[in-house]
Amino acid sequence: MAQKIVIVGGVGGGATVAAQIRRNDKASEIVMFDKGDHISFSNCGMPYYIGEVVESRDDLLTSTATFREKYDTTIRTRAEVTSIDRQNKQIKVSDESSIYHETYDKLILAPGASAVIPDVEGRNKACIFTMHTIPDMDEIHSYIKANRPKTVAIIGAGFIGLEMVENLHALGLKCTIIDRSDQVMKIVDKNIAAIIEDHLKKQGIELILNDGLAGYSNEGKTIQLTSGNTLQADMTLMATGVKPNTKLAMDASLKLGNTGAISVNEFMQTIDPDVYALGDAVETNDLITQTPTHTALAWPAHRQAFIIANHLSGGNIPYKGTLGSAILKVFNLTVGATGHNSASLKKLGYTFKASTLQAYSHAGYYPGSDKLWLKILFDDKTGTLYGAHIVGYDGVDKRLAVLTTAIKARLTVWDLPELELAYAPPYSSPKDPVNILGYKASAMID
Repeated sequence: MAQKIVIVGGVGGGATVAAQIRRNDKASEIVMFDKGDHISFSNCGMPYYIGEVVESRDDLLTSTATFREKYDTTIRTRAEVTSIDRQNKQIKVSDESSIYHETYDKLILAPGASAVIPDVEGRNKACIFTMHTIPDMDEIHSYIKANRPKTVAIIGAGFIGLEMVENLHALGLKCTIIDRSDQVMKIVDKNIAAIIEDHLKKQGIELILNDGLAGYSNEGKTIQLTSGNTLQADMTLMATGVKPNTKLAMDASLKLGNTGAISVNEFMQTIDPDVYALGDAVETNDLITQTPTHTALAWPAHRQAFIIANHLSGGNIPYKGTLGSAILKVFNLTVGATGHNSASLKKLGYTFKASTLQAYSHAGYYPGSDKLWLKILFDDKTGTLYGAHIVGYDGVDKRLAVLTTAIKARLTVWDLPELELAYAPPYSSPKDPVNILGYKASAMID
């Protein structure tokens, strides 16, 4: 039966669910709202535009007109949804010329997340930036072109911080990374992070760990640290994480979960069955532990879009949980992780063992073979896989894909040696590093 489906927000969640719904349903009316100028863009590509790897800004953008025509969708940009009236099934919208109401049969919330900006003195200066939206990217790009900064401080050593440091360094900026943790990239264990830190230092990146941002002075050019030390930088990038945008849901009395994100069921419905939510704003279950988790990554949003579209068409395919598989490039190094790390397992009270292996990406006698470090975390009795971390210069992505699949399939460390992985000298060794890691881990239990 044709119905009116209203979607709040675009990008990976909103735009994807609109496209997926239209593939399944040619009759329903779809209306999308986004307060920005662009209905969809590549967040993940933005650092590479700054670093001039991606030459054209337009390559990151999805044409609104093309999307509208292809998916027969009404799209309203620069239109902010300010409230939801669930009883009367309508939303309130504010655009450049008016305030009005829009009715719906089904409502889908894809408000995304916002960059976290530490509340410190002096933070509202022209040389202090975040990197989460196209306007953020444009501001950084324009500032660098106009002011030719020589130094940059990056607050935070997670995904955005590490991707941006490479691209800012490529422009000739002297980069300093500051993080209050005792390691970079907290999704991996400390011994794996140490490899990343060593690589950063070899590129000339200064690392300041176990220290945090206390404030700014000198028009934002002097950074005061919690240790009492100061640092001079022409510009600052805030890369301290994101928080889910939940105000619209909260004001509509929709339930939030333990993580502070919007609570949904296995079909991505909120406590109101006519209101769905997905993407960076929602809380789902961890695939391994079935505990609440908030994961701001592209794959979960795209899968959740399929789940919603399927459910609206009468299907009952559930969203089974999130692993949090992630990969990023740090100069010549690739960093990959899936599932849990030691800290998260300890926090949940799990007992486990860990096995680490240094190997090579392919046969040593074939040119181009380079170092690869792998680590798996597993149950100390059953051998069930809980997580994997991989760092190296080649072949990281395919080993991460294999171990992610193994965790999803509930394989154990005894299964890893039995995986018949393709071999030829340019690609691997007769026993792939994943196989060897399985032999080593299973021997620890046996």
